Amino acid sequence: MEPSWRKPMGILGLLVYLALYAGGVGALGEWLGRLPTIVEIVLYLLLGVAWLLPLGPLLRWMNGGGEKRP
Repeated sequence: MEPSWRKPMGILGLLVYLALYAGGVGALGEWLGRLPTIVEIVLYLLLGVAWLLPLGPLLRWMNGGGEKRP
């Protein structure tokens, strides 16, 4: 079985995505700080979980793209 290039590329893509996502949420911090505390808490909770959404397709692609193996 030949080693796949998908896993290293997927991990690299994941790290880049997480860095951009964290930077974006961090940039929103000043704006979020002006909101009422309860709204701020709810938004941070949602943003803290939202990064998981694109991981399903990425992980499927990393593990062979859903094709059947013999």
